[in-house]
Amino acid sequence: MSDTRLPVAVDAMGGDDAPASIVAGARIAAEEFGVPVLLVGDTAQLGDVGDLPVKHASEVVGMGDEPAASVRKKKDSSVVRAAEAVRDGEASACLSAGNTGAAMAASLLRLGRIRGINRPAIAVPFPVLGSTPTTLLDCGANADAQPEWLVQFAQLGTVYARTRFGVEVPRVGVMTIGEEAGKGNALVKATCDLLADESWTQSCGATFVGNVEGRDLMNGEADVIVCDGFTGNIILKSLEGGMGIALDAIRQQLATIPGANDVLAGLYEELDPEARGAAMMLGCKQVSMISHGSSSPRAIANAIRTASEMVDSGIVQHIRDMLEAEKATG
Repeated sequence: MSDTRLPVAVDAMGGDDAPASIVAGARIAAEEFGVPVLLVGDTAQLGDVGDLPVKHASEVVGMGDEPAASVRKKKDSSVVRAAEAVRDGEASACLSAGNTGAAMAASLLRLGRIRGINRPAIAVPFPVLGSTPTTLLDCGANADAQPEWLVQFAQLGTVYARTRFGVEVPRVGVMTIGEEAGKGNALVKATCDLLADESWTQSCGATFVGNVEGRDLMNGEADVIVCDGFTGNIILKSLEGGMGIALDAIRQQLATIPGANDVLAGLYEELDPEARGAAMMLGCKQVSMISHGSSSPRAIANAIRTASEMVDSGIVQHIRDMLEAEKATG
């Protein structure tokens, strides 16, 4: 029986080792995970794509290109065509490991924002040993933010945590420099004042746990943590870099102990950032995923699988339902 699901449109030209790593990851996703994929890129450069369909795109937005201007000028770029494939009903979701700003701009310009969303936010789950992950947002879409936006990020994160991880009543915290009330800058203090008003929880079914610190991101103190995109992106890059170094060091040591790798394989998988593969841009009208430029084929394959799972979960409709509930409670 043929697969009737729409494919995930993958920007094959975006990434540090594109298109080779992207194509290899796409083939893993299709062949091992059974996720249909549409590669978008220059057909002359893609190499052996196996049985994967290809949508030709003659241009590439480079990692150093100015995002918004490039998306407007390079209309036949792979990242733009991938977003358009979703918009036009050829694909169910888009994924790019290329220029992050361009991926965001393409998603906003081609897919659009859900009505009622002030600013989309990038949501990244961080592992919590023995429990469900903690979702941090915004991780880079909005370098500057307003308190009202962070409240909406809390609502988006609540829907994400419930839909993806099954957390019935997510606990929401605000990232700041101390757990005591009143700690933080003007943005944090204003956001906490707004979140302390329980009326916002009526639209999404969350609880507010107050201030959290950086050390709380992976210890289960909250299910959702909100911050501006500047802070979130620094946290993301710092933690993933540190975790990568630590995991490599542990792996090297385990290689000297017979059988140790087999015993600790599950723990390694839980902590490895490549197991998640991509972050979701919450607030777009359709599913849009963003991966690191240095993503390996395995990370790309996992990102594609996550994109497909997010489509199947109906998360975009859940966000719309949340906004309707907020409007109803007014």
